[in-house]
Amino acid sequence: MKKCSIVMLLLVLAVATILPVAAMAKEFKFTAIPDQDTARLQERFGKIADYLTEQLGFKVTYVPVKSYSASVQAFKNDDVQMAWFGGLSGVQARLAVPGSVAVAQGEEDEHFVSYLIAHHSTGLAEGSTIPTGVAGKTFTFGSKDSTSGRLMPEYYIREQFGKSPEELFATVGFSGDHSKTIALVQSGSFQIGAVNFKVWEKELAEGKIDTSKVTVIWKTPEYPDYNWTVRGDVEKVFGEGTIAKIQKALIEITDPVLLNAFPRKRFIPADNTMYQPILDTGRAIGIFR
Repeated sequence: MKKCSIVMLLLVLAVATILPVAAMAKEFKFTAIPDQDTARLQERFGKIADYLTEQLGFKVTYVPVKSYSASVQAFKNDDVQMAWFGGLSGVQARLAVPGSVAVAQGEEDEHFVSYLIAHHSTGLAEGSTIPTGVAGKTFTFGSKDSTSGRLMPEYYIREQFGKSPEELFATVGFSGDHSKTIALVQSGSFQIGAVNFKVWEKELAEGKIDTSKVTVIWKTPEYPDYNWTVRGDVEKVFGEGTIAKIQKALIEITDPVLLNAFPRKRFIPADNTMYQPILDTGRAIGIFR
């Protein structure tokens, strides 16, 4: 009887230990590149986490990060299983974690563009090419790892002028995100900046941009950008078919509150091949070897 009681006690303790671990393993975490202010990101992705929890049947949690590179590192370390990446950070993440897949993008992300914006004191006006008057001015990108705030603008600057940004401009900075880029150029702290067109249009609609102080002077050709990317090994924990379920849940979002927070009209299916132009461009300017 004593031996039986001891065995039963050990079994109870084992189950009590296993259950919390299993419960923790079923928490699905995701992050996002910090391309705007923290409060806006928390509001946006907190709602997405609630929606996915309801649709997928397991706990989904948003984990904020402080930089673009931190989002890639969290994905690489399996601290998160999914992320809302830009085109460049998505490529970086999928290269770091083989088998990972882009599953969805905004309808607008197939045809994304960047704007070059300028302070009114420069006297620069919008043109079909980058105005030659940008030479010698102060310039800020967004994050070093931003597709729309660095990669694509730098590519086209190099293509047109045959010079690196450091050779072309008097000063080159990195603001960290698109909202800060707009604020820095609008205040005159930098004369020119590169910005995500969706952030520009959203802040313009919200009355945060004074067009008497800052204006668009050029827009890039179209390129693929933002995407939801999922680690390829999630189905080992969350079950076969999980990636397809996540993709379905994302492309079936119809709530205007959720979509407007991005802002996107809707999400559409994506796959890794769509981002080959980003990989090619990154290689062309030395980001990828």
